[in-house]
Amino acid sequence: MTLARVAGVFVFLPIPGMSGVLQPARVILALSVTIALFSAWPQVTAAPSGGLLALWILTEAALGVGIGLAVGFIAESLAVGAQALGLQAGYSFAATIDPNTEADSTVLVVFSQLAAGLLFFVSGLHREVIRVFAHSLEVCPPGTYSLAKGAAGDILLLGGTMFATGLRLALPLITVLVMVDISLALLGRVNAQLQLLHLAFPIKMMLGLAVLGWVALLIPALYRASANTAMTAAGRLLAH
Repeated sequence: MTLARVAGVFVFLPIPGMSGVLQPARVILALSVTIALFSAWPQVTAAPSGGLLALWILTEAALGVGIGLAVGFIAESLAVGAQALGLQAGYSFAATIDPNTEADSTVLVVFSQLAAGLLFFVSGLHREVIRVFAHSLEVCPPGTYSLAKGAAGDILLLGGTMFATGLRLALPLITVLVMVDISLALLGRVNAQLQLLHLAFPIKMMLGLAVLGWVALLIPALYRASANTAMTAAGRLLAH
């Protein structure tokens, strides 16, 4: 049951290339984390029936998936922001290989996924996830957790925060690029002989890189704030 709780989180953890790893490697990783939590395993006094044990395993897996979603929404907020500004900045034409799906994806989205995976380990969020699991074994031993409506509401609310964070991240760059479009349109209106259409694309890309370099300095602080929100939501999930 502890393994079912731990394994559920690995479905949504923002680890680059995790989905492309062979199934045995992911099973060994989940089993290793489970064994690392051996000291927090609860003592089972009675053997449950087969049906009750299956119900407990499903409940434990749902708890792990909920915690994984809370952490995964942090990485997805960066991906939402990259997707929103990629089209406006002209980077939707630049494609590369997504390490998670091994399919073509826009370069800014792949960059945001790699940055989120790096920040996941640099900020120590992986240790916080393990600490949450250890705390959950004390607060809600396997077989005692019950899903509630409030638990799903907290996860859905965190999903809405993902879109808000992504738009806040992309809005400064989108605003600057819209001002560039308006300026070029006014110049073209004043003098119709100026061929500004072929200059708009490189100007927007270069300006997008400059503003993106400034916004990138704010990403670690934004990630830490989102991580605190996710851990708070995980704590409320255990409280239910």
